[in-house]
Amino acid sequence: MPRTMIGQMDHSKSPVVGAKRMNGAESLVRTMVKGGVDVCFTNPGTSEMHFVAALDRVPGMRCVLGLFEGVVTGAADGYFRMKGTPASTLLHLGPGLANGLANLHNAKKANSGIVNIVGQHAVYHIGYNAPLTSDIEGLARPMSSWVRTSPDSKSVAADGAAAIAAAKSAPPQIATLILPADTAWNEADGIAEVPAEQQRASYSPQAVEQAAKILHGDGEGTLLLMTGSALSEQGLALAERIAAKTGCTVMGPTFRPKMARGRGRFSIDRIHYVIENALPMLAKFRHIVLVESDDPVAFFAYPNKPSVLRPEGCDVHRMTSWGENSVAALEALAGAVKASAKDVKPQAVQELVKPTGALTHASIAQSIAYAIPENAILVDESLTTGRAFFPPTAAAAPHDWLQNMGGSIGFSTPLSIGAAIACPDRKVITMVGDGSAMYTIQSLWTQARENLNIVTIVFANRIYQILRGEFDNVGAGEPGQRANDMLRLDRPTLDFVALAKGMGVPGRAVTNADEFNKALAEAVAEPGPRLIEVQM
Repeated sequence: MPRTMIGQMDHSKSPVVGAKRMNGAESLVRTMVKGGVDVCFTNPGTSEMHFVAALDRVPGMRCVLGLFEGVVTGAADGYFRMKGTPASTLLHLGPGLANGLANLHNAKKANSGIVNIVGQHAVYHIGYNAPLTSDIEGLARPMSSWVRTSPDSKSVAADGAAAIAAAKSAPPQIATLILPADTAWNEADGIAEVPAEQQRASYSPQAVEQAAKILHGDGEGTLLLMTGSALSEQGLALAERIAAKTGCTVMGPTFRPKMARGRGRFSIDRIHYVIENALPMLAKFRHIVLVESDDPVAFFAYPNKPSVLRPEGCDVHRMTSWGENSVAALEALAGAVKASAKDVKPQAVQELVKPTGALTHASIAQSIAYAIPENAILVDESLTTGRAFFPPTAAAAPHDWLQNMGGSIGFSTPLSIGAAIACPDRKVITMVGDGSAMYTIQSLWTQARENLNIVTIVFANRIYQILRGEFDNVGAGEPGQRANDMLRLDRPTLDFVALAKGMGVPGRAVTNADEFNKALAEAVAEPGPRLIEVQM
């Protein structure tokens, strides 16, 4: 039998699926589709071309191109948060993965499940140390809970199935499969079965019993701190009953992956970002019961300020962890304290008004609350401006609220892509500061190409406003000219309407509340993407 050149595919031995030959890349794509991963956010390069060809041949996989890897990984995060099942990404070698790591960091903090497919040089080529050679596994591990490099083409499908299982585990994980080019183009053995999904761990009855004892003994001095699945509409309704019966307080952390909000839903406060505001919020509590949440800590360290936000002597008790069934645990807790819907009194709801006059944080919040359509998805990266949004939007139409869990900015416009693809029948409203928007402005191009129902609101205050505040918070003194130059976004002034137009998204700028109301109403009513630049 004649020898083939190293790395060359010998089609005479290719396995047959029906009447079709299959290489490693196709075996992987078919395994992914069969395993329920049917959306791939992509930014490929040379080493991934056989995977691109397989995506072209295999029906059932939606491919969405992003012009920067941070858009790709952020979109996968948004897709999981709304769909509850993982999408895949396709990234080019180590540098491509590195470009996407910031939003993988955010996704990991949000416990999102993602299957990353990262190309690699052919196995026989790695030793030559070509310019793009890097330690891809080393880059992947800090942001991935599961990492594997396929050793050969016959292992690819099984490795892909294992990656899918990891991404769908409880709690969900980021799984990164590294695909050397020759494992993609050489012959494969066929499609692999994805292992059965792990059942979500229920909860600890002992932990629920302990929480019930605490609430019976000191309800008014107890904080129920909830995140994750507990902030679903059902979880919030159960928490409302528990609070009404026991007198406890229910709050969320400063940032949450997803939260049900709006009329008819239990509106809870969140721990304030600013330490001086957070400390008095928590000062009265003698017990904190954690429902998927963590012990409340400051976002950063500051001179002469505490890192832990709970008061001294406050005891912390964990009821559920990520991956556990917090809704079932809350239902059990409600039963243990004999809480029911009859205990709940209607919440006072702020009346929605359409503001006029100048654009202020308060009037912007009122405009947005008034404009939110039924069942919308709000993606919030508004940082400084957005701190005023929470109270008025409690009275808005029912919606889901998504936030940045990891603090790496440039998450919102990519996240909105994944959310819109996961829920095409829902309007997505993205709220972002001008500095954050520029990190992943390429998202607008993908929004236009896919004709996604996204309204992007950019708050253009021409400064990294949050950093200006942090300059004061850390006690760095009064900023001089060079410090101010590193915080201001001017010389030249960014034109977001022009940037949006250049990427195919209609946009307009507004300078007062009346213009903003009109722009919002039109953008929400029209299909496809729109951008509003709020000039503050």
